[in-house]
Amino acid sequence: MTPEEESDALLDALAAGEAPDRRDPAARVLAVLRGDVVDQWRSSVSMTPST
Repeated sequence: MTPEEESDALLDALAAGEAPDRRDPAARVLAVLRGDVVDQWRSSVSMTPST
């Protein structure tokens, strides 16, 4: 697998909500960042007043 294919596979897995390889520090950082973004999105959606 080429580095580009590995990157694509990692991003596809993160987009699908799958856990990345825990041995890869970059994958762990991306997973944490994705989790933060999802949590912030859920917070902002729940705080948005309905019209």
